[in-house]
Amino acid sequence: MTVSVNGEKKPGVKKWKKLIIIGVIALFALVVLLNSFTVVDAGHTGVVVTLGSVNEGVLQEGIHTKAPFVQSVIKIDNRIQKLEVNTEAFSKDLQSVKTVLAINYRVDTSKSYSIYKNIGADYENVLVVPAVNEVLKATTAQYTAEESVTNRALISDGLVEGLNKKLNELGLYVTDVNIIDFDFSEAFINAIEEKQVAQQKLLKAETEKQTAITNAKAAAEAAKIKAEGDAEANKKLNDSLTDRVIENKKIEKWNGELPRVSGSGGTIIDIGSVDSTTAKSE
Repeated sequence: MTVSVNGEKKPGVKKWKKLIIIGVIALFALVVLLNSFTVVDAGHTGVVVTLGSVNEGVLQEGIHTKAPFVQSVIKIDNRIQKLEVNTEAFSKDLQSVKTVLAINYRVDTSKSYSIYKNIGADYENVLVVPAVNEVLKATTAQYTAEESVTNRALISDGLVEGLNKKLNELGLYVTDVNIIDFDFSEAFINAIEEKQVAQQKLLKAETEKQTAITNAKAAAEAAKIKAEGDAEANKKLNDSLTDRVIENKKIEKWNGELPRVSGSGGTIIDIGSVDSTTAKSE
């Protein structure tokens, strides 16, 4: 159809219409082309959904083609995911234990499509968090509150094992569980502190007792050694004292005076004077 203005034909209008049509076709072709390709990033897998139906198998990293407007690709992150859970459980002795856990887990690449098909994209809140709560309650129930503090490594290992038993078949793998914090009631904390103080006092008393025993044994051993040494010295001295040596010692100690002897009636006889009188009479 030609358009005329004042009886004149305008061929330019037809040309512009053709250009517009070509532009629309080109734009539609570009949109179709762009929707015919998808890129799966590193560490991810692509789950293909065709008209709402999840296809089996997954797309690996890289560029892939798909049916435009018919298929969509859901990206599932298969790298290690970090999850922090605040939960509460009861110990073997029925103490309330508030726990903060840090869980590392990943999605099995080969089961990405089944996880998305059966659970959806929110598998963390639907599967992982409830499993953590359930396994933690079963694990902490095996230990008293005090044992929970001293056996963190065993509890962490038990959580990893228990979670993998529940989640591996679904395509989720727990690689690590870290216990960030254990929090108990104030009454229990006070009881633990009092027990620790009592144990420290008992340990101190035992240490002091052991030290006293050790010192007493050392003193007795030293006295024994000294006594044995004195006895040996006395024996050597006695063995060296012959009659001649004794007589010499007596002579060395004599001051030249003869001894005085007590007589009857309290008189004292001077042996020296007796000897001199006897000598004169002779």
